[in-house]
Amino acid sequence: MSHNIQEKLLALAGVCQTAGLVQAIARKGEANASAMEASISSILVTSPESTQQVYGALNNLQLGFKTLLEQLDNASKSKDAELTRYIASILSLERKLNANSAALNELAQRVSHVQRQAAHLGFESNQIISSLASIYSDVVSPLAPKIQIAGNPEHLSVENNQKKVRALLLAGIRSAVLWRQLGGKRRQILFSRGKLVHGAKQAIRMMD
Repeated sequence: MSHNIQEKLLALAGVCQTAGLVQAIARKGEANASAMEASISSILVTSPESTQQVYGALNNLQLGFKTLLEQLDNASKSKDAELTRYIASILSLERKLNANSAALNELAQRVSHVQRQAAHLGFESNQIISSLASIYSDVVSPLAPKIQIAGNPEHLSVENNQKKVRALLLAGIRSAVLWRQLGGKRRQILFSRGKLVHGAKQAIRMMD
C-alpha cells in the first residue's frame, strides 16, 4: 500500500472516529474516553511533522479504523446509515469551509486562542471543550444546513453532551481538512474502497 494511501487512511479514520463518538454520546451519553481525547486534541495539532502525529499513537484511532471497516467492507454486517450520514455531512461541511476564506481565517485565529488556553488550563479542562464547541457553532456550522444528530433526547438535552458533540464535529472537520490536503476526494471512498478496507484491516492487525 502506498505511503499516500496510508496517510489518507489515517485522516479518513479520524473522520469515522468522530462520527462514532458523536453517535455514542447521542445514544448513550458517554463515549470511549481515550478515543475522544485523541480526536479532540487533534484540533490543536496545527503544524504536524507527519499525519500520524495529529492523532498520536496508531491505537488512538482504533475506533476510527473499526468504524471505517464496518462502513466500507462489503462483507460487513454492521453498516449503519446514520454513521454514513454523519461522515458524509462532515466531509461536505469541510468543503464549504474550504471555499470560505473568511471562515478559514476566523477558524485559525480561534483555534490558536484555544491552543494558548490549553497551555494554561490543560487539555482536559471543560473550558477547552466549551471553547471548541463555540468555534464549531459560530464559525463552521453556519456554512451549511445543520448536521442533525439522532439519539436519546435525555442525553442530547444535557448541555455538556451538546458541547462534546460540537467539539467532536469540529474534530471531524479537522480530519476532513487533512483528508483533502492529502488529496482525498469523495469518489476515492467509492473507487478505492478495496485499498481502504485492506489498509484498515492491516492497521487493526497491527494494534492487536
